[in-house]
Amino acid sequence: MSVEKMPSDETTHILVVDDEESIRISLSEALRAPGTRVSTAIGGEDARQILAADDVDVVLLDQRLGATQEDGLDVLRQIKEEHPSVIVIMMTAYGKFESAVRASQLGCYQYIAKPLDLQQLKLLIQNALSTMALTREVRRLRATQRRAFAVPDVVGTSPRIQQLLTNVKKVARSSTATVLIRGETGVGKEWVAQRIHDCSPVAAGPFVDVNCSAMPVHLLESELFGHEKGAFTDAKTTKEGLFELADGGTLFLDEIAEMDAKLQAKLLRVLESKTFRRVGGTRDIRVAVRIVAATNRDLSAEVEAGNFREDLYYRLTVVPLYVPPLRERREDIPLLAKTFLDAFKRDIGRPIEGITDQAIKALLDYRWPGNVRELKNTMERLVLMGSGTVIDADEVAEQLHAGGSRPQRRAGRDDLFRPGQVPTLEEVERVAILHALAEVQDNRTRAASLLGISRQTLRAKIVRYGIAGAGEAETSEQVEAGS
Repeated sequence: MSVEKMPSDETTHILVVDDEESIRISLSEALRAPGTRVSTAIGGEDARQILAADDVDVVLLDQRLGATQEDGLDVLRQIKEEHPSVIVIMMTAYGKFESAVRASQLGCYQYIAKPLDLQQLKLLIQNALSTMALTREVRRLRATQRRAFAVPDVVGTSPRIQQLLTNVKKVARSSTATVLIRGETGVGKEWVAQRIHDCSPVAAGPFVDVNCSAMPVHLLESELFGHEKGAFTDAKTTKEGLFELADGGTLFLDEIAEMDAKLQAKLLRVLESKTFRRVGGTRDIRVAVRIVAATNRDLSAEVEAGNFREDLYYRLTVVPLYVPPLRERREDIPLLAKTFLDAFKRDIGRPIEGITDQAIKALLDYRWPGNVRELKNTMERLVLMGSGTVIDADEVAEQLHAGGSRPQRRAGRDDLFRPGQVPTLEEVERVAILHALAEVQDNRTRAASLLGISRQTLRAKIVRYGIAGAGEAETSEQVEAGS
């Protein structure tokens, strides 16, 4: 009987580590079959080289490696530290209860006695692989279920969003191309990264995300690359890093511009060699991980300023994507609002029939500096705090105020002229109009005079830029005078 293939089209790789040549040969012949390949090693050093160079599913490890004067338990410990997901089955002719307990503590899957019963060994390998495959499938299904019930942040029919979603599908065809997602805070960069993963060939693998600005440099390094026991004061055990946890999937690095120069160098090495070393480690660990990075800053400007490595910048921008802010796709606001409304009323259990046109207009009038995230939070508050069955404009205004916001008619210079950001002429013009209207209490005639344009031109631009509420302070006489 040969080792049966697991419910996968991939080849099972078994590594036999034994100092007796006859055992290595006999196990290789007995276990080799279609869908299964077998490698052999005489000792721990050879085994670690094979493990570092290739993907191995199961290691059959002898407890006493006389030819290399090694204790199999020490080799087991090293293998599990460097490759925690590998299944290790210990083989021994000198079985002791204490050794079996120690092997179990070190992560051994099973402890079996020599001479080996090949039938039992093959069944044991099958069960081990089935357990591993089932665990991975459960994780995949849980992740899929979480994503299925998540509310998408990037929804809309605007041309810019449709183009973005088209580009996401194109990018997802590759499982290796590095992607850099740019966009302001709250536009939905993480959702785009998740979508790239979900549509890619590695969708069944893990999606691991980390915010590079959320922790100090030394903690981020340990979080990303893991650490060896004793690498620093609090490193009481060996820890896998996020690169290892994301092996076979996608690692999303949010706020990449905040990464320290030292970590930028280590990240560049991973991108170039697909290998890294844990903090305090001496051995290279190989991973197959797709990197998706995101930033709300202009990385090219950061490179010019000397804050970001130029070589890393070019490695990250193999495929650049840009997520537009909500103010540049206002036509998507009604659809997003209703999408969030439907999701939250279902989750919270409130019988809300809908939202009035006036309430939608109030949402359209707001500038949304927090972008989609702010809109999402506002809709959740409207569902939670409302009392009626229909959301109206007064409730929208109340909840915008409750969230520390108000319908903004004034946009400051700092909103546009931030370091590394160049606004469009339309954005500058819109800010100038808002400022002029605010200075003259919404008197269009006086605002047009300050701007050096006719009142008719100002009126057309107000309509074009969706500046709601402008002009209430004008009297009929002033309108006639300005006509």
